[in-house]
Amino acid sequence: MLRTINIFVFFLISLILLKPVFSADIPIIVIAPSQKAQSKSTVGTSVDVFDKYDIEKSNDFFLGNILNKGATSLNFFQTGGNGGTSGIQLRGFPKRYSTVFIDGVKQSDPGNVSGDFDFAHILKNQISRVEILKGNQSSVYGSGAIGGTINVTTKRGQPGFQREINYNTASNDTHNLALSMSGADEKNDFYIGLERFITAGISAMDDNDEDDGYKNNTLTANYGYKFNNKLKIENNLRIVDSYLQYDTKAPKDHSREDGDEEYRDEISASVSLIYKPNKKFTNRLIYSDYGIERTYNEYHSSQDEYNGYRKALTYSGNYNFDLDSSIVFGVDTEFDEIDYNQNLSNPNRVEGFQKNSVYVDYQKRFTNNLYATAGARIDDHSLVGKEDAQRLTLAYLFDDKTTKLKSSYGTGFRFPSLYESYYVWGSSPEIRNGLKAETSRGFDMGFEKKFANLGLDIDLTYFNTKYFDALEGWEDNDNGNSATMNVDGTSKAQGFELISKWKTNKKLNFDLNYTYNSTYDGAEHDNPKLLASYTNSQMVRVPRHMFNLATNYIFPDENLNLTLHTKVSSKARDYGIKIEPANGSFDDVHLNSYMVNDLSLNYNLWNRYSIFFNVNNMLDKKYYTSNRYSQMDRSVNFGIKRSY
Repeated sequence: MLRTINIFVFFLISLILLKPVFSADIPIIVIAPSQKAQSKSTVGTSVDVFDKYDIEKSNDFFLGNILNKGATSLNFFQTGGNGGTSGIQLRGFPKRYSTVFIDGVKQSDPGNVSGDFDFAHILKNQISRVEILKGNQSSVYGSGAIGGTINVTTKRGQPGFQREINYNTASNDTHNLALSMSGADEKNDFYIGLERFITAGISAMDDNDEDDGYKNNTLTANYGYKFNNKLKIENNLRIVDSYLQYDTKAPKDHSREDGDEEYRDEISASVSLIYKPNKKFTNRLIYSDYGIERTYNEYHSSQDEYNGYRKALTYSGNYNFDLDSSIVFGVDTEFDEIDYNQNLSNPNRVEGFQKNSVYVDYQKRFTNNLYATAGARIDDHSLVGKEDAQRLTLAYLFDDKTTKLKSSYGTGFRFPSLYESYYVWGSSPEIRNGLKAETSRGFDMGFEKKFANLGLDIDLTYFNTKYFDALEGWEDNDNGNSATMNVDGTSKAQGFELISKWKTNKKLNFDLNYTYNSTYDGAEHDNPKLLASYTNSQMVRVPRHMFNLATNYIFPDENLNLTLHTKVSSKARDYGIKIEPANGSFDDVHLNSYMVNDLSLNYNLWNRYSIFFNVNNMLDKKYYTSNRYSQMDRSVNFGIKRSY
């Protein structure tokens, strides 16, 4: 490890000493790092930003696919084609260690086994911006933000009145239609968007040829009203109604079979009252409501129902002492509930817990070049008690404004989910009362450098994070039953993440990102009670090497541009699937390395229409991001967009 850090420091100093010719570009403004607007150049946290242009220029249907191609230390996996269960792993940790917010509303599923979020159902056309914070963010975003936090913002109305129509048709009998209206004046702003996606799909698993279809209807709406210069109200609503056909593999005596179905309804809503008595002080009072209802095999004897609900009331304040210092603080109360009924064999059980939180984040510019942030949070959980997290970040921006050093250190935590607490065999009050939060600590350090004379931007970061007291399900206890328990062992992830953008000229540019990730799953490999055959000690589904290259060429008439995206992933470890016979093995397997190429063409017609053509997986590569679950083969996507 010491040798790795020495190499990193040498490389860092070498690049800093290279003198740039021109000054920096217009600064990028970010909100997520401390829940207030600030220049990215002053942020010590490692953050990836996808703005409206990045999202709209992509011809992908779903937001997860866009992030998978453009973010570092982000691994996106999916069990099958469009709509299949998916997850985002940040900095090598399982998806339960990344939190997701849409318009400030927490999206983790209270009815999910580990309380994480299924990223498969976010269509891209109603999204305007994504900020991905990496590393421990629990001091700002609470439980689960150990690998990082993903903040998604939907579109809002702009001055005037706008309408937009977007239609795609693609392989596998796929159709996507997006309609929106929006606008704003001095008092009001509004946006309403409706998107419908439907596909016959591909087979979710690789052992049959039947198609597994998917449908998604998404409504996004928001409205803001400005009473006066001091008081404003904002409302956000997002509704997702989806239907998925999927496959499972299990022994013959199991009730599951190919052709299972999921019906899913999801709603996310918030009301915010914003009061700004003067230019220095901003207050927000936010009520949010999130609910998700999932029903499997609705017309079958094996019907399962998983319902999760969350209500939260939050106050947050932001006070700017002067141009060089400010403080963000807040309190919130959250109540989570699960209503779970498996195989219609038991009456519904409703369980819940409450969490109260207080947090503070102080920002200060100590010199003309040095920026620092210090923050802390305390959560009081009704089941497992109190937990706290801290964070310290530093950013040093050189006088030439083209070189930045950055570093952060933070601690984090994750509370047990409702399912982990109440819905596993043997989860008796004695065991439940013994549960405690998982905890973590980690740091990163890096630099950002602009070589304006070369048209080159570089962002390189080293990270190192550990977490402890992992909550593992189906752990044998003294009574011979199974339960969720905290297990010994330390899980680790360390590596490098590189982002580079190279504009060779006005016509040709390259976006490259690379992640090296060395992980160790101590929760499994240091636990003598878990009996299995492991291929290695890495975290499952996390490749050691991930590489993305986007090559973009703009043709001379400037109306046509071409992008070739290449993704390379090294092999990874995954869990085995028990098939036949009933006592078959769960031993680990390898996911092979792969390289996938996507080609897209976009043409601007009469400055009113945008026509696009896309070929995904050009070479028809057979590959897996989850064991035995198919990924999309070669497919063609064609569409047209009209804004007016």
